[in-house]
Amino acid sequence: MPFPRLPASMLLTASLLALAGCGGDKKQPPKPTPTVGVIVAQPGSAAMATELPGRTDAFQVSDVRPQVAGIILKRLFTEGGIVHQGQPLYLIDPALYRAAVAQAQGQLASAQATAVAAKLKADRYTDLEKINAVARQDAADARAAAGEAEAAIVQQRANLQTAQINLHYTRVNAPISGRISRSTVTPGALVTASQTDALASITQLDPIYVDIQQSSTQLLALRQAIAKGGAMPDKAAVKLKLEDGTDYPLTGSLEFSEVQVDTSTGAVTLRARFPNPNGLLLPGMYVRAVVSQAVQQNVFRLPEAAVTHDAKGQASVLVVGADGKVASKKVTDNGLSDNQWVVSGGIAAGDKIIVQGSSKAKPGQAVRAVTASDNPAVIDQKPGGQKGAADSKGGQSGAAQ
Repeated sequence: MPFPRLPASMLLTASLLALAGCGGDKKQPPKPTPTVGVIVAQPGSAAMATELPGRTDAFQVSDVRPQVAGIILKRLFTEGGIVHQGQPLYLIDPALYRAAVAQAQGQLASAQATAVAAKLKADRYTDLEKINAVARQDAADARAAAGEAEAAIVQQRANLQTAQINLHYTRVNAPISGRISRSTVTPGALVTASQTDALASITQLDPIYVDIQQSSTQLLALRQAIAKGGAMPDKAAVKLKLEDGTDYPLTGSLEFSEVQVDTSTGAVTLRARFPNPNGLLLPGMYVRAVVSQAVQQNVFRLPEAAVTHDAKGQASVLVVGADGKVASKKVTDNGLSDNQWVVSGGIAAGDKIIVQGSSKAKPGQAVRAVTASDNPAVIDQKPGGQKGAADSKGGQSGAAQ
């Protein structure tokens, strides 16, 4: 029985399928070994920086108050402006005080004239007493009167000095340099030396203080670390983060720490001093202070890319072992310092830490380690067959310190 003839198109399709089936038996080429950038961990030191809340406080504050009573004739400053120590601020009517000075000068002159006459009389009575021409009591009274006249001169001179001081106080001067507030009085107002309201207030803003709150627990842990030798006291440089999250450009220094713990908050107050030449910081501003109080010893400083954290916050790094395979190690991180993780445990000196190409490296996987590059794209472009310097036993590699 003759078979039906198949169309040419069906025969061609069957031939192609047969050829494809034969080609499927060929093995796929092996994937190239991924290349990663590493640094060699080396122990070093790192500053123990702590971020703490704080508020700014003026370096100096002084109320401007009158020291004599009178009518304000002039206000001699611009409200809200900068004033300097000794600068005249107000003028109080000086007429009465000028008259008091003139009166005191006259009384002093009178006392001096009386003293001259009393001394001459005392001298004459002393000479007459020697020849028994006057009674001894009269001579003694003359000498006493001369002494009283001299004492009166001292008293009147003091009265004159007081009157001159009061006249000087009619010109109210700035007690300190700084920015002055608005005036609470206007020309024509009566002021007194004992009034409770200040005429104005001056605040010195450069430098400026920052009062920082640190828990007593943190302070105790720091002192114990220093006592055990795990840390050394630092010069305590302080940096600031402003309310909007930006960094304050100037660095301050820690001035002192309170010797008592606030029983209501359980915190100790630290005071830092900052330069404030442009007046950017104002009293009462909330800030975050980054305080470096000590230096940790025998720790590892690793780039941020080298350390990862899981959902529980556990830190870990990927290392290349002696067999060229990737291993994951849990580490103890002590936070960031100058944009580097400070690791105090979990790795050893000489470990090759993966800092580039970690997305291609899985624990247990064989990789080729090369020295980390400043340009991560270079690592991604390295062919799998190329050996990096860190892959050889004598190769050099970057160091984490």
